[in-house]
Amino acid sequence: MTTLAARRRRSIDFWPGFVDALSALLMVLVFLLMVFTLGQFVLSDALSGRDKALEKMSAELAELSRVLSMERAAKLQALSDVGELSASLGDTSRERDALRLRLDETSASLTQTSALLEGSRDEAARLAADIAALSELKRQLEAEVATRLAELETTRDRLTAQTELSAKSAAQVELLNRQLAALRAQLDEITAALDLQRAASEAKDLQIADLGRQLNLALANKVQELSRYRSNFFGRLREILGNREDVVVVGDRFIVPSELLFPSGSDALSPTAAIQLDRLAATLREVTAEIPSGIDWVLRIDGHTDRRPISTARFPSNWELSAARAIAIVKHLVAAGIPANRLAANGFGEFQPLDSGNSEAAFSRNRRIEIQLTNR
Repeated sequence: MTTLAARRRRSIDFWPGFVDALSALLMVLVFLLMVFTLGQFVLSDALSGRDKALEKMSAELAELSRVLSMERAAKLQALSDVGELSASLGDTSRERDALRLRLDETSASLTQTSALLEGSRDEAARLAADIAALSELKRQLEAEVATRLAELETTRDRLTAQTELSAKSAAQVELLNRQLAALRAQLDEITAALDLQRAASEAKDLQIADLGRQLNLALANKVQELSRYRSNFFGRLREILGNREDVVVVGDRFIVPSELLFPSGSDALSPTAAIQLDRLAATLREVTAEIPSGIDWVLRIDGHTDRRPISTARFPSNWELSAARAIAIVKHLVAAGIPANRLAANGFGEFQPLDSGNSEAAFSRNRRIEIQLTNR
């Protein structure tokens, strides 16, 4: 009995421990499942982020490939454009050489035409002198013929009045008739020669007029050729001065306010003006290097002031101030390497105003330096 009770007690004590162990094992399994589930979630999130990053990188790679293709296409287009520009530049160079050759031929033709014109003018002067001499001779002969005719008529009247003509009178009448015929023949010859001289003179006048037209056309071509270089020079000069509104181009003149170059009442160039004139000289050398040798160009510097008087020991009037400013610019350009024979300085004082008003704005417009690239 005691043994059975002991077995029963041992049997009851073992089961709770087993249950506890089973519960603990179950909790461990649940914990492991939770850890596994959490790991799966974290791993899934990481893989999802990596997929998104890969997709983003793939898109960026595709964009880079597209940009690279565009760059390659642009590079090929640029190489094609460079080839076309090189070919165009070669054609332009050939055209420029052809134009220079034509200009040289035109200059030679112009020189020959001028020589022919001078010779034609001399010959026309000689023809005019011959015509004047022949006209005078004709007038004298006509006067002599008239005198002889009058004498003849008087003689005829006298002879007719006589009842009988003597042999001497008849011979005298015959002689007078022969002299009159000879004078008329000589007069006809002189008239014919005069007509020939007049025809030759008219032909020479036509030839001179034609040579004059050719000379004017050649001169117009020279002026047009110089105008192209003038426009290029004025464009670069405007860039040097900073594209200011008060710097203008009027016809073939480039107008610069005096305040940009000189202090008030002075002919001393400001430091900024000296730098700008150095750049102007460099630009002038570049532009004039392209001008053909047949064009005799000169750069005119004209000084102008307003009409308010000035009277100092150095500048007794505005004449001296305007001329001194123009000379100062010319001297600076000569020092910068521009040949002196290509420069001209002029002072006009206040006598060629752009604005006749009395306002400060009008005075400012009239105080100016004009630059003109023209034929000598």
